[in-house]
Amino acid sequence: MTHSLICQLTDSQTIRLCQALLIGINYIGGKSPLNGCINDVQNVRNWLLHRNPAYGQNMLVLTDDQQDPSKIPTRANMLNAFRWLAADARPGDHLFFHYSGHGATQKNLDGTEASGFDETLVPVDYERAGQIVDDDVHAILCKPLPQGCNLVAFMDCCHSGTVFDLPYTYGVDGNLDITIRDNKAEAVKHGTKAFFALLQKDNTTALREVESAIKLFITPDQQQQSAPNEEMARQRDTTRATIVQFSGCRDDQTSADAQIQGRASGALSWALMTVLQRNPNPTYTELLRETRGLLQGKYSQVPQMSTGFQVMLQWSSGDNVGPMTGAHC
Repeated sequence: MTHSLICQLTDSQTIRLCQALLIGINYIGGKSPLNGCINDVQNVRNWLLHRNPAYGQNMLVLTDDQQDPSKIPTRANMLNAFRWLAADARPGDHLFFHYSGHGATQKNLDGTEASGFDETLVPVDYERAGQIVDDDVHAILCKPLPQGCNLVAFMDCCHSGTVFDLPYTYGVDGNLDITIRDNKAEAVKHGTKAFFALLQKDNTTALREVESAIKLFITPDQQQQSAPNEEMARQRDTTRATIVQFSGCRDDQTSADAQIQGRASGALSWALMTVLQRNPNPTYTELLRETRGLLQGKYSQVPQMSTGFQVMLQWSSGDNVGPMTGAHC
């Protein structure tokens, strides 16, 4: 197949749609304003259209500096935007999602999170309407997508490692080597984190880590009982579509809203754009490693990559099997 900058018919005569959703929230006039999120959306939009102008035909941008009420990133508008992105998706479609704003956690009430907490996205009207939990993100945006559809997401927010609730996460260790772990089966050592959080008087984090640590002290019988539940969770969260989520940090970390080269920007968005401008078609391994390399030493956050099923890390961002931006549309 030849490369093209417009959507075209594939060999199977399936129309390949290029569609993008970009959300940036500075929380203008709010209690916890950010500075670089709208800039992030502008930068990602410019990069995406330069890479493939076909996205301009089907692009929705929500930012809290717009006059149109339907383009403000309220909870209702964000959920509707998720539905818009996933609606009528077909094999061969290329979907792209970028979010820059606050991320948070809240107590998990249905027992589906090993940590005991849901990761959340924070709409501009969160105080009135509430946050968007990872379960809803997965159910609305990920689960409906058919096999052969492709979604790439850049999530520049705190506590974002598994905000799509995808079952596999690829991290980067201190030596910048790729590591893979099964989110639903991994036993995490939370006690030390709780101790250091208490030293820093971060009681919220300490409580979260203590609760997670207590769950590790279960009997062998309980472990045997939990194994089928973990397998059910993996099967539940496995997606038919090829979904790749890059996030700014692990679930227990924050992502920086920074000043970089004199301009407000999210650290992850800046690093991703820098890497992709240098190398427009990196493998996923290269993109994850080089993004972390730009942030290492400057920020404590560790970028993550999550997928709906185990993928080949040598896939290129321009491959048909694992497209970054639908360069083949």
